[in-house]
Formats: sequence, structure tokens, C-alpha cells
Amino acid sequence: MTGQALPLWRQLQAAASVLQSVREGVSATAALARVDGTLRPAAQALAFQTLRNLGRAEALRRLMANRPPPPQADALLCTALALSWRNDEAPYEIFTLVDQAVEAAKRDPATKAQANFVNACLRRFLRERDALVSATDRNLVALWNHPSWWIDRLKKDHPQHWQQILQANNTHPPMTLRVNVRKTTQADYLALLTQRGVEAQPVGDYGVILSRAMHVPALPGFADGAISVQDAAAQLAAPLLLSGVPVQDRPLRILDACAAPGGKTAHLLELADAEVTALDIDPQRCERIHETMERLGLKAKVVTADAAQPDSWWDGQAFDAILLDAPCTASGIVRRHPDVRWLRRETDIAQLGLQQSRLLKALWPMLAVHGRLLYCTCSVFRPEGEGQVQTFLAHNKAALLRPAPGHLLPQTGAKTSALPDNLEGDHDGFYYALLEKIDLAAADRSGA
Repeated sequence: MTGQALPLWRQLQAAASVLQSVREGVSATAALARVDGTLRPAAQALAFQTLRNLGRAEALRRLMANRPPPPQADALLCTALALSWRNDEAPYEIFTLVDQAVEAAKRDPATKAQANFVNACLRRFLRERDALVSATDRNLVALWNHPSWWIDRLKKDHPQHWQQILQANNTHPPMTLRVNVRKTTQADYLALLTQRGVEAQPVGDYGVILSRAMHVPALPGFADGAISVQDAAAQLAAPLLLSGVPVQDRPLRILDACAAPGGKTAHLLELADAEVTALDIDPQRCERIHETMERLGLKAKVVTADAAQPDSWWDGQAFDAILLDAPCTASGIVRRHPDVRWLRRETDIAQLGLQQSRLLKALWPMLAVHGRLLYCTCSVFRPEGEGQVQTFLAHNKAALLRPAPGHLLPQTGAKTSALPDNLEGDHDGFYYALLEKIDLAAADRSGA
């Protein structure tokens, strides 16, 4: 039985359960894993749309009820409001959504007692929708569907582009693939897609953007390791790190310090004959690295350890290149993970900043002289990008900043970031800084 064949009230119940879990601090990914498999695709679509419109939904509910109902009923009510406040984006006819939301309330023992309240709110919403929506337009959280602290942070960090970032965050991202150049080329894969009747366009040197998303296992060449799913901005990491690394008479020694699930590790191995150590602190996520390597026919040394505690795993031999995709707020990938904006707290920026600083400090001594360290985060917040790197440079005289994109803003078509010419188009928000370790003693001698 497909998601479409299931009653809409069941789909709404499942989507509301995801929203309630996110409000309790659980990621949408984990919440969806608890949903029955037959319901999951439909629940994800409805839950993600709800999360992209949650600020508006909560503002509307506050206009109609000073006190929220119990959590499960409130989650169902806000789900219905988020899905139905705009005609042009509603996944179903609005009267149907309202009717089925009330049915969902009646059929769940946890919400049955509030079914009349849910019905009264939604019927009023139908009668007064234009006026209620207009009244919430003055609320920035409702207008942009992000927490107020998040909006303020973007205004401070990107005063010329904060609205563009918020708009991009509320759009549906495309499915972007990375071609494995050891098995095919971008042009050949695009030709294969054309033969299969799949519309796509190139992005960057290795990327392909599909006009419509597909079930991943059904992608041509996926099972054979010809392609992987990876956003265009994330595809910059491997070529940036490898650029300018001194040629050796042996395979390069590369460390991917926060490697799971292995996408960037794989890209490094697709582009270079190297000995790559893929490190991650989570054993289960390390299993995903193994799975990625096996599917692509690549080999990496996978280590489960804390990158910031090298005594537990490092053999003392310097690396030629280090990739640090540091833990961050994930503020650049909100369109793919719309729950992030509601899960994060403003204090997370400083807390994660301490982790980023700790990792940079621990990894820098492992880098060989003239080696490169690429620091990146999937964040658009400056304290996690430019601010972190400037502080590091101020305390490390042997670190030289090399050309890199810096902060990339999420975008849906028009080029507004300092990107390579062939990366115009659709991509997530990211930050990249490329650091070279110079020989201070040699520099001092040449200066003398």
C-alpha cells in the first residue's frame, strides 16, 4: 500500500507525531524512523512542509487560542495550519485538509478529547483565513518561518543577503549527484540520463542536478558506484583540499577528521591515489563509511576515535592534507533539514565554536610543513566560519590562508556567492577556508 492510498488522516497523524518529536528535541530523521514504513514517505513530505511553515502556523494558532492545547493536539492543529495557510502550496484541497485533521483528532485516543477544539479552530480559520494571515504578516517569525534569534543572527552576519538566505531555506532542494570519475564522466553520465528520459543539468566539475528527485537505489549507476548523492557546495571540498598539495614520490597521506557518512572521503579517493584515514567518533556512523567505500569500490582506513584526542589513534606520522568538516549548527543545510532551525538554540553557536576550536588546535600539529588543512562547515553563521578561522590565524603564525570560497550562501539559481563560474545554480550554504602550514624557520631565514 502506497502513501497516497493511505487515508489522509493517518498521514496527518504521522506528520504531527514528527512535529511533536522535534518540539521535544528529537531530530526529524530519528522521528521518521519511528513511523510505520508504509506511512513514512507521505509523513516526511507533510512533516517537512509543516516545519517550513511552522512559524506561520504557531502565530495563527496563538491568534485563535491564547493557551495551546495539550502537546499532541497542538502538533496536529499546527500541522493542519502549516499545510493549509496558502492555497498555492497546500498539498491537498484545504477543506479536505481541515476535515481530515479533525478526523485524525477524533481517531487518536491522545487527541480525542480535544477534537472539538481542533475543529472549532480550523473552521474559524476557514472563515477568517485572509484576515488571520494578514494579522500574522507583522510577525517576523511567521513571515520567515525561522526563530527570531536566527533571523537576527543572519541580519548581523549577512546584512545584504539575510532575506535571500531565509527565502532559500524555505525552498525544496534538488537532488544533486556527484559522478565518480574513476568509473564515468560528467558528460557520459548526463548522456546516460538523457537515454533514460531523466532531465538533468551539470553543476561544477563533477555534479549533476536532477530536474526531479528519484528513489536513490533506482538511480542509474548507483549500485555500481558510478555516482553518489552530494550537494554541489559539498563537492568543492575534495578538489579544494587537493589543490596545491606538494607532489610526493609516494601516495599522499590524507586525514578526513570528521568523515561520516563518507561522502567527502570517497571523493578524495575518486580524485587521488592516496592513503586516506577516515575518522569519526560514532561507531554506527563509521559503519556508514564502510558501506560507502564498499559500494564505490574504494578503500580507506576507517578509525573510530575522537579527532581531538590524537594520543588514542595517531601514529605520529604527519599528514600531507587534512579535511576538517567540523561539527556545526548546520545552518547552511536547513532546506534539506527543516527541523534544524527549530532544534537549534542561540547558545549552540558558542558551544559548537569551542568544539571547532578544539579540533583545529588538535589537528594542526599533525599536518606536514607545506601541507594543507581545509576547514569547512555547513553553516552560514560567521562565528563558525570566518570568525573561527581569523581567531586561529591570530594564534598560529605558521598558518597561511590560501584562496578558497569562504562563506557560500544557499541559493536556488542566481549566482550571488564567490563561487567558481561553473558552480552557478542550486547549492547549500557552506564555509571553506584553506590553510597551508609554512616553514617559519625558513621564512625567517629568507626574511633575514
